[in-house]
Amino acid sequence: MLIWFLPLFLVFLMIGLPVVFGLLAAPGILLFLNGQERDLTLLYRNLYNGMDSFPLMAIPFFMLAGEIMNRGGITHRLVEFSQAFMGHLRGGLAHVNVLSSMLFAGLSGSAVADTSALGSMLIPAMEKQGYTRRFAAAITAASSVIGPIIPPSGIMIIYAYVMGESVAALFLAGLVPGVLVGVGLMLLIKVMANRYDFPVASRKYSWGERGEASLKAFFPLLTPVIILGGILAGVFTPTEAAAVAVFYALFISLFVLKTLRFTELPDVLGRAGLTSAVVLLLVGAAMSFKTVVSLSHAPQQMADFILSLTENPLLLLFLINLLLFAVGMFLDAGPAIIILGPILGPVFTGMGVDSVHFAIIMCVNLTVGLATPPMGLVLFVARRSRASG
Repeated sequence: MLIWFLPLFLVFLMIGLPVVFGLLAAPGILLFLNGQERDLTLLYRNLYNGMDSFPLMAIPFFMLAGEIMNRGGITHRLVEFSQAFMGHLRGGLAHVNVLSSMLFAGLSGSAVADTSALGSMLIPAMEKQGYTRRFAAAITAASSVIGPIIPPSGIMIIYAYVMGESVAALFLAGLVPGVLVGVGLMLLIKVMANRYDFPVASRKYSWGERGEASLKAFFPLLTPVIILGGILAGVFTPTEAAAVAVFYALFISLFVLKTLRFTELPDVLGRAGLTSAVVLLLVGAAMSFKTVVSLSHAPQQMADFILSLTENPLLLLFLINLLLFAVGMFLDAGPAIIILGPILGPVFTGMGVDSVHFAIIMCVNLTVGLATPPMGLVLFVARRSRASG
């Protein structure tokens, strides 16, 4: 009977119940009906235990660092840097949008932060240059998907926490697919620019002007180098790297660039705290959900079902990619990773697929769901940015 918590959870999602409450209510109801009061107590105890983790502290720190950099005007410098190198191309502002997303990804690791920060600036600018509002919002949403792929990445931290993987290994593995997604979007923009005669954003900058734009963006662009370099060199852990990122963001915003005032810090801390609370509560609920997944023997049943389809690893990976793409359309990447990771991960590692390879497949595929209807979160953020513009 306990296995029915998955269909019940999907029913709760379809009727509009928030994911956090669905993750707790679905297994809780079935444990109560099954007479497992002791396991029911364990379920809700794990809500706190799931959040009480030192590695997870990296998530609020990275969110705070991204919020500080956004409020400190660092986003403008990244856009100016991108325009200096890409603005003279046909469809230049669309290229600037994608390149800015790739650079901003190395600062925040959040697709929502990327869409909010860049969308409020670039969507109105693209509209003024003659792009349709729909295209401007669409390219902003699509490029923001790069945010959680290029390190630092919140969902990779969650995956590493749940599955016992190395955060540094996942960060390093995320670089190549993140860059490939950005390059792919730029190639698509080039094809569309030639076909639909997109406007040129600006004149071609001289190398001196490009050097000046690079100097303005030097300190922001140094952030991912410090974070990833420090982790890979063993100087600090990912959680400590996140704290270093906050200190670095504060230092350059307050004292070097002087684009942030002390009076703005309470609002910055409040916004980052609210966002972090939502994410951590979701992680705690999902860890409780994971407890019932183990009790129901769902991973073993899922493994038996998957292996009954075919024993070809490549074909199974293709089918799982389709499954993850469909899941990402209805469920946020964080909860999906916590729910499906313990089920699918052991199956494929047992078939010889490298655990880091499968982790990146899962993270990238579920991240695409952020920009696919009906539950694409960044689509709603892009729409709000378009409306405010």
